[in-house]
Amino acid sequence: QAQLVESGGGLVQPGGSLRLSCAASGFTFSSYDMSWYRQAPGKERELVAVIRSIGGNTNYPDSMKGRFTISRDNAKNTVYLQKNRLKPKDTGVYYCNAVNRLLHRAYWGQGTQVTVSS
Repeated sequence: QAQLVESGGGLVQPGGSLRLSCAASGFTFSSYDMSWYRQAPGKERELVAVIRSIGGNTNYPDSMKGRFTISRDNAKNTVYLQKNRLKPKDTGVYYCNAVNRLLHRAYWGQGTQVTVSS
């Protein structure tokens, strides 16, 4: 049974940093593109970052570039999101996503809450 479990969320002051982790199990992690999404209160879920299964290439929407870094450790079946210089607008629930387009499979984690506030 495929499972994604996020951790590392919490309350952080503006300008602070946070690292989220997403531990995967039940599927071949290394063959899946991994992404982080964010859903702010009252808004739709939006893409934060993607890291590809092949080559480890990363992509970020223009609005996310510069402060967020996605990485993966295939030996640990884990994907990370390093977030720096956090702003109140970064508040939301952060979700981990795994996609294998060849197999037409996708999985979501349950999300972890991040609150940026003084």
